[in-house]
Amino acid sequence: MMNSSREELSHNSPDAVAIAVHELRVTRGGKLVLPGVSLDVRAGIVTGLLGPSGSGKTTLMRAIVGVQTVDSGDVTIFGQPAGTPELRREVAYVTQAASVYADLTVHENLRYFARILGADDTRIEDVLAMVGLGPQKKQSVATLSGGERSRASLAVALLSDPKVLVLDEPTVDVDPILRRELWETFYRLADAGACVLVSSHVMDEASRCHELVLMRGGLLVANGSPTELLARTKTDTLEAAFVSLAEAQ
Repeated sequence: MMNSSREELSHNSPDAVAIAVHELRVTRGGKLVLPGVSLDVRAGIVTGLLGPSGSGKTTLMRAIVGVQTVDSGDVTIFGQPAGTPELRREVAYVTQAASVYADLTVHENLRYFARILGADDTRIEDVLAMVGLGPQKKQSVATLSGGERSRASLAVALLSDPKVLVLDEPTVDVDPILRRELWETFYRLADAGACVLVSSHVMDEASRCHELVLMRGGLLVANGSPTELLARTKTDTLEAAFVSLAEAQ
């Protein structure tokens, strides 16, 4: 029997398979984007989903969070079909576009979403600290920089203390210091047992991940730890490893 409650789901141990994708086929706008992708993503680590723009990363992430129509195949989160009501508080998705209201302050946004999610007010201050937006909490979102808006969206996603966090290029327009701090946040969440899936088309972020999933043209090129991929390709950089693996397809 599939687990359905938050308490049961939270008992999955670190390193267990959190996301299981099996023979996923997706067509968008009449174009075959994912021709049959299969992979497992573990809890308790940060997994990087890397590849050039147009490689199918966002489509795969949309399928994982249950908002993408699929042709065939299946995606499960801790054994539950993606998108089921039982997963609404367990899975958080941060898109490239900010998902907060521009005419509200950062704090007003968080208070609004906290009420929807049933989160305590103390959680608001916790997530503000996590994303480094404490000093801006009384600012209207409309006055924030692009990077600050992205962090506000991340704060909203963290309100429910999700077990699976799916982040679509979360460090775009973020300065190097804040990028480092965001990655430290991702590590802390993973250390606490969460499954953190981060997409990027910037290869220098690959070394920050515990595991990597490399995509090109909708296909899974390779997956493994950065060390494993370097050893497999006998290369010195992950960019060279990606090129070697992509050319071998």
